[in-house]
Amino acid sequence: MALLAAPAIVRAQAVLKSAKASYRLTMLTQDLEHPWGMAFLPDGRLLITERPGRLRLFANGRLERAPIGGVPRVQASGQGGLLDICLHPAFAENRVLYLTYAGPGDGGAATVLARAEFRDGGGLRNVQPIFEALPRTSGGLHFGSRVVFDRAGLLYLTAGERYQMQRAQRLDDLGGKVVRLRDDGSIPPDNPFVGRAPIGGVTPRPEIFTYGHRNPQGLALHPTTGRLWLVEHGPRGGDELNLLKPGANYGWPLATHGIDYNGAIISPNKSLPGMEDPVRVWVPSISPSGLAFYSGDRFPGWKGSLFTGALSNDALFRIELDGERYLTEERLIVDLLPSIRDVRQGPDGLIYLLTRSNSGGLYRLEPA
Repeated sequence: MALLAAPAIVRAQAVLKSAKASYRLTMLTQDLEHPWGMAFLPDGRLLITERPGRLRLFANGRLERAPIGGVPRVQASGQGGLLDICLHPAFAENRVLYLTYAGPGDGGAATVLARAEFRDGGGLRNVQPIFEALPRTSGGLHFGSRVVFDRAGLLYLTAGERYQMQRAQRLDDLGGKVVRLRDDGSIPPDNPFVGRAPIGGVTPRPEIFTYGHRNPQGLALHPTTGRLWLVEHGPRGGDELNLLKPGANYGWPLATHGIDYNGAIISPNKSLPGMEDPVRVWVPSISPSGLAFYSGDRFPGWKGSLFTGALSNDALFRIELDGERYLTEERLIVDLLPSIRDVRQGPDGLIYLLTRSNSGGLYRLEPA
């Protein structure tokens, strides 16, 4: 693959050392405006979203100048805009992909999931919104917005609570949730809240898979177990790594390790009966964003590791697990890249990163 083997824009750093690998950091482009998510096409080309509302193509070692047409209108304000991207599991046959974004409408914006067809030279076609994390609200914070397919072909989407913390506990509200859908947006009949009687006086939304989340910006499927792992932002402290369980409540804001930005106590409880405790908590915050398990062969010592970027810590975090138990972590490329927004494993077995800025970059970790 020309893209992966011989990029036209390369600036290699010196050899860097981690506990279990030696590697180099290579810059591929710095011509992206607030990139947010990325997805590799079957031929090795790379689709990248930019938060202002553009979809870009990185191919043959360079970023193509013209954005891809047909992207839906987004509300590019605050943390909102065009966010994640994910290919359908049968993309090679049906050319279907999914975009998440802050979708404007009456009452404000909501996290929206749209399905579209990607055609070379023709942009996106048949763009159809298939889910909205209602109700809409004003403001530009906490859209969440990662999307992943499981092995059964079901789709999972994270939605932030839009900086209205009590929404995370309301089961008739889709903010602060992870939802589970079929590929057309319909609801699987075995979702945990399908057909449930009212709880606390409200009828649960059948899309909900888990709830009690603040602003989840990383979601990954374990390559061996098929279980879903998630990272989410706490307030001032209290960022979390969670293992998702159907129907579970992850506590926000009734249980948290963080405090409010003004120093006020949000909750005296770090744990509560009937709620899931995090697998890992970060205090102070690192603002984890993007999440990927490494399953390749180019870095044998990293195989099985979980990687997350950090928006408020200039490093890439490599986490080691023992089954479903947190073991340890190390920080890579410390102070070399600011605000890592997304991390993915490429089809070449290398690790790709996006950085959040007006001149955002696409970078690659390579064995030294």
